[in-house]
Amino acid sequence: MSEYSMVKPIQEEKLLKDVKNVILVASGKGGVGKSTVAANLAISLSREGLKTGLLDADLYGPSTPIQFGIDEMKPSLTQHNGKNYIEPIEKYGVKLMSIGLLTNKEDAMIWRGPMASKTLKQIINDTLWGELDVLVIDMPPGTGDICITLAQDIKQAQALVVITPQQLAVADGRKALTMFNHPTIAMPVVGIVENMAWFTPAAHPDERYTIFGKGGGQQLANEFAVPLIAQIPLVMDIEEMSDTGKSIYHSNDKTLHQAFEKLAVDVIKQLRHV
Repeated sequence: MSEYSMVKPIQEEKLLKDVKNVILVASGKGGVGKSTVAANLAISLSREGLKTGLLDADLYGPSTPIQFGIDEMKPSLTQHNGKNYIEPIEKYGVKLMSIGLLTNKEDAMIWRGPMASKTLKQIINDTLWGELDVLVIDMPPGTGDICITLAQDIKQAQALVVITPQQLAVADGRKALTMFNHPTIAMPVVGIVENMAWFTPAAHPDERYTIFGKGGGQQLANEFAVPLIAQIPLVMDIEEMSDTGKSIYHSNDKTLHQAFEKLAVDVIKQLRHV
């Protein structure tokens, strides 16, 4: 992080004061496709005409550099109002920042919670986001220090919780929703995204296989009185898209495009500042 260390710490100030809306994409556990949803939601919001950014807040397992095919790139420093700032990398119309862009690939972030939270807040403050309509934040899984810090300190934020239909993911999604509902946070929840809701073989487009179970998203939505805002199908080439830095719009599966386009439109309807 030698280049990043050149950025001097700045005084505490309102986080993301030039960003109208912030969407915290969270999950109670890993492995539900939260980062894939966050990345392609950001791309979809940009395609709808919004000035969009994506912050990878998972300091221990950043995925944005690989997902966007920018893992060989490093952001540059720029002067603004007499201070050094990090210039986010832009791809697919989205401004991108991740700890993975500031460190070596093999580096492990061996930090305790308070240190990680402090570092992330400095990265947020030291990034020259400019004026954005919406910043999507890919949260780390669980309900730890970073999640609590961002939920409490970003006043214009709303939450989007990602689960899969299986009961194990529902149980962990319940914990994330309980965190956002806690009186010390009390954050509005845009809705629940049920990822990997079904699988449809390309040779049999009229068939649906619910390989991770069914009904979990609606169950959780009913329990917390929030909308099941999207059901995203499991698509064969989604892994290839993510591993090669392509968006879901490079896939030939139009149902996937439609699912994310609808998700973006429904999220926009619930933004507080448009």
